[in-house]
Amino acid sequence: MLTFFKNLSLSRTAWLFLAFVAFVLEATGLYFQHGMGLQPCVMCVYERLAIFGLVIAGLLGAIAPRFAFFRWIALALWGFSAIKGLLLAIKHTDYQLNPSPWNQCEFKPDFPQTMPFDQWFPSIFAPGPVNCSQSQWEMLGWGMPQWLILAFGLFSLFFVLVLISQFKKSRPQYRSVFR
Repeated sequence: MLTFFKNLSLSRTAWLFLAFVAFVLEATGLYFQHGMGLQPCVMCVYERLAIFGLVIAGLLGAIAPRFAFFRWIALALWGFSAIKGLLLAIKHTDYQLNPSPWNQCEFKPDFPQTMPFDQWFPSIFAPGPVNCSQSQWEMLGWGMPQWLILAFGLFSLFFVLVLISQFKKSRPQYRSVFR
């Protein structure tokens, strides 16, 4: 199994698939915002940025997956984005399932001054006047943060499998006409 994941990490197609799946999630969030008129909260914006990190990780890995430098940078970004997104989605779910005056998110995103994403890309990263404890959408009884726990959990699981597989030694493939 580890050999399978090691070979996947060496293929450009797998990295592009990671970028594509994350891009579909990002596009779905933007459709909810601009197509359906649902305003994102601050936690939604943070989760959206984590998904964007997965898109970038997939594209970085696709540049040159056989070169360890690009692969390890992409793996680091993939792991950070997936795990940080999972923690954000869990916290967002806590805000929705346990609403209280002392368990609320900020009103404004707390991006570093050197990277004010909400000012650079307001149509993507600027939150609306929505409290994080409000649930605006549900499918099969789950809200958006609960679905994101599933998505980020899967991204994290596959990251761990691919990370462990990087330490597996690859055997050279000798081709012999006599075997």
